Amino acid sequence: MSQITKLSGLIILTMLLFAACGGSGEKNESEASAEKEEQKLTDFEMEHGIGPVDEEIEIGEIDPELAKEGMRVFDMKCGACHKLDSRYVGPPLGGIMNVRSPAYVMNLILNTDEMRAKHPVAKSVTTEYPTRMTNQQLTREKARAVVEYLAQESQ
Repeated sequence: MSQITKLSGLIILTMLLFAACGGSGEKNESEASAEKEEQKLTDFEMEHGIGPVDEEIEIGEIDPELAKEGMRVFDMKCGACHKLDSRYVGPPLGGIMNVRSPAYVMNLILNTDEMRAKHPVAKSVTTEYPTRMTNQQLTREKARAVVEYLAQESQ
């Protein structure tokens, strides 16, 4: 009887140690896969995102008409989940243009799913805001207008 007790104790101890060390190693494999994916991103993609916008977008002086169109699009397509100055379903976007490039924001708008799956910054935001950002089917021009509005609001 004592050998069975010892064996049971050894099995339980082994299971506890195994669980404390990450189980079967699946997490480590997942982390390794994520690191491999990040290594596949170019320097441009790391800074400006993954998607159809494959060149830097410069924002000079704010175009008031484009910003007004961007505000209209933002209110219609983005405002249900994002506020400019407070956390909501999604992160606040009032200062986003101070920390992300215009191309990054446009790629996130236009290529939401791939950005969330492959870009480390978008992935990290996904862990903090788990509600999935849906693709709003915006054109590149509408996404650019939203960026102009966000740039205006980031000043």
